[in-house]
Amino acid sequence: MATWTPDPTFYPSPRMAMKAPHETIAYVASFDPSRQVPDAIAVIDVDPESASYSKLLNNVAMPNAGDELHHFGWNACSSCLCPNAPHPHAERRYLVVPGLRSSRIHILDTKADPRNPKIVRVLEPAEVAEKAGYTRPHTVHCGPEGIYVAALGNAEGEAPGGIFLMDHETFDIRGQWEIDRGPQQLSYDAWWHLGHDTLVTSEWGLPATFENGLVPEILLGGKYGHKLHFWDLHTRKHKQEIDFGAENQLVFELRPAHDPTKAYGFVNSVISLNDLSASIWTWYRDGDAWSVKKIIEIPAEPANPDLLPPMLKGFGAVPPLVTDIDLSMDDRFLYVACWGTGDLRQYDVSDPFSPILTGTVRIGGIVSRESHPKAAGRNLNGGPQMVEVSRDGRRVYFTNSLYGAIDEQFYPDGIKGWMVKLDASPEGGIEFDPRFLVEWPSTHRPHQVRLEGGDCSSDSYCYP
Repeated sequence: MATWTPDPTFYPSPRMAMKAPHETIAYVASFDPSRQVPDAIAVIDVDPESASYSKLLNNVAMPNAGDELHHFGWNACSSCLCPNAPHPHAERRYLVVPGLRSSRIHILDTKADPRNPKIVRVLEPAEVAEKAGYTRPHTVHCGPEGIYVAALGNAEGEAPGGIFLMDHETFDIRGQWEIDRGPQQLSYDAWWHLGHDTLVTSEWGLPATFENGLVPEILLGGKYGHKLHFWDLHTRKHKQEIDFGAENQLVFELRPAHDPTKAYGFVNSVISLNDLSASIWTWYRDGDAWSVKKIIEIPAEPANPDLLPPMLKGFGAVPPLVTDIDLSMDDRFLYVACWGTGDLRQYDVSDPFSPILTGTVRIGGIVSRESHPKAAGRNLNGGPQMVEVSRDGRRVYFTNSLYGAIDEQFYPDGIKGWMVKLDASPEGGIEFDPRFLVEWPSTHRPHQVRLEGGDCSSDSYCYP
């Protein structure tokens, strides 16, 4: 008699996931900003015992050019063990890889040879638009009922953006997720509190306002996204909107507490129109409703206008541009990527309302162009952007490109791609791994990182 056992990379709780084996490979979205060469999923050796450590092992090229691979995720994860919608015999096997510009979705099978994934299905843009009613798929999360995909535009690329569901085994599109969207129009990230039947979404802008770069008039007019939306996860109805104020532009990355008994999470606002600062906010359950509180403000740094890109010369300062954050599995450390100044910051958020800065490194940056121990004093550009944390919290990986058309607005010389790794102390503190610097081929730039077996922004849990 055959015995079924759950995927060994699924864990009932974040506490158990922290004891998982160390990752040995990382998958990285790699795109050609000129849209002449197909994008790829890069496979990186992250095993310190390997002879090819810190090397690019493989590039799995997409079948078309111009996709702009951006964010991607697994078909299944630890949420398959939740009691309300269990799928304990699903496998964390496939990478679901959308093209943010093309709206094409690629399915890559990693099972036979994790270092050489194979493309097994491609959903073309017309199929996505017809079946989902959305385009520009951005965020991919494996959830209890299937694969949730947050998309930035409707079938015509206009408002509203929203969420659609895909089957986690066949990859067929089931359709639009929302039953009642209320006032929500703009879309960006989506994640949830499984223990509180709540889904949260954030906002960026419509495709026309970012595909050729940020539009200064829209940014300075406060017309990019600046709201959070809270939904009933199971009735799929909008429950509450929180407006951060139009001065807080680009309310982006959602990082809910991993412990499902905790009803709070963290989100970043990329830039303040008042003073170019960036901020981190905690959302939290407040009686019968949700509230937010600003907990971190990172100021802009004065700079010589001669060293600034045209977009910033008139301000005489470098904004931190916090474009990504990540939360360690034990909900203790929040990592904050400052793409403008080049800082990667670590905060102790054991008290989610009173963060303590416990570590910082600097690499790249619009003005500072800081180097890396392995780069022999060479100036590096770009800055900490997409950040990912290992399940045990001891290793932090990040890349340096934001989005093809936006990179040049802040780094006019064109970003030269790289990926680095930090070692994190269990008690706080971070430092570069001097052996780990992956420099990207000149044709491509790196974006999101996914780790073998899961990471701190891939899985959600139903048990504490």
